[in-house]
Amino acid sequence: MLFYRAALPLSHQTLTFVSGLVRAHCRELGSVWRKLNPGRQALLGLVYLRKGEPFAEVGAGFEVCTTTCWRYVNEVVELPARRSPKPREALGGAKRQGMAHVVIDGTLIPIDRVAADRPFYSGKHRMHGVNLQVIASPDGTIGVGLR
Repeated sequence: MLFYRAALPLSHQTLTFVSGLVRAHCRELGSVWRKLNPGRQALLGLVYLRKGEPFAEVGAGFEVCTTTCWRYVNEVVELPARRSPKPREALGGAKRQGMAHVVIDGTLIPIDRVAADRPFYSGKHRMHGVNLQVIASPDGTIGVGLR
């Protein structure tokens, strides 16, 4: 297998934010050692989410096995998701801010899963994926109700 360096079109602030979440999570778990430090784990998760390459390829680039890559990506996805408000909370916040309406939209982000594994399968799109839902204000601001 050949390896190469690549650029990722994300800001350093994004990496710093996600690595801070990973660092706090490791402290909370009492995890004293991991194959990758929080910064590298955050970068691994962001690379996977941005480029959509299979776990085996992303893991090889970071010198971790496929299973470890899968586990690290799941942690990186789960940590920001915990911080997001539930739809009822976001809509309640939009109502308190006096918004007459909000825009609710979603998309399916494809993921690499084996065909026999059904939990993330979308019959509509006929592929495995994660359903991403967004609630935005009429001007396009994401995260309505968070102020």
